[in-house]
Amino acid sequence: MSTNLTPAGWNHLYSGKVRDLFEPASPSTDVAGAGDAMLLVASDRVSAYDYVLSPGIPGKGEVLTRLSLWWFDNLDVPNHLVASHAPGEAGHAALPAEVADRAMLVKKLDMFPVEAVVRGYLTGSGWKEYQQNGTVCGIPLADGLQNGDRLPEPIYTPAWKAPMGEHDENISFERTVELIGGDDAAAVRDLALSIYTKAAAIAEAKGLILADTKFEFGRDPDSGDIALADEVLTPDSSRYWDAQAWTTGETPDQRMASFDKQIVRDWLTQIWDMTGTPPELPADIIERTSHRYRELLERMTR
Repeated sequence: MSTNLTPAGWNHLYSGKVRDLFEPASPSTDVAGAGDAMLLVASDRVSAYDYVLSPGIPGKGEVLTRLSLWWFDNLDVPNHLVASHAPGEAGHAALPAEVADRAMLVKKLDMFPVEAVVRGYLTGSGWKEYQQNGTVCGIPLADGLQNGDRLPEPIYTPAWKAPMGEHDENISFERTVELIGGDDAAAVRDLALSIYTKAAAIAEAKGLILADTKFEFGRDPDSGDIALADEVLTPDSSRYWDAQAWTTGETPDQRMASFDKQIVRDWLTQIWDMTGTPPELPADIIERTSHRYRELLERMTR
């Protein structure tokens, strides 16, 4: 299982709940012909309810990285990769051996402080709000929708990326205009909706439903392009369901069994009161979650 290993020749910059970011130890290092590229490494750590749990999920970092790279290759959108990461290509060859299966070489972008969230189905926190107010993130929806229903069209519900240690906050489109300007706010919204629509169609052809997802974007300081960054369309950033189960399932749990860490969340909710230190994950929860992650990767990329 991966740990917070610092690869040789790199200095640690930052760690989130799952990912670690590194920069070249020497300022003169030219990584894959991309100058001062950074190394983004996905660990096997798993978080729930803002806690990083122990132990992690073996192979999770590899799944997140492989799926992100697959989507970057299949989406016609500028992204943060410095070079192709296919075996034998410059990006792959420049990866440190000790993290090669779960790392990406990426450009430094001027990141927007906005998570671009797109929802194609009514579920999760959106369903709870809809039951109370008939809205999702303040957007009015038609009456009579049920948990798990497909929305008439995808909706854009951005969030503000809070500083480390604080909670992200759902915001209006008008607030994104205040944060990043009208032109960039519109461009990010339109890109997010376009990518979701294409990705949902690709997933549907694989027998999967992409219920919702979140993207992160930044501006490439060299080209000026808005680029897709971080992970993309992974089970940590997206909610996938099995299309057949969604059609035939008799209960919400059957219809919307997601390919992510929901197994961990459900177990934690049942046995922990959210006070003190979270309990350690048992072996069967780890194994079931690991299988769910790998099943999604195999179905999407085959």
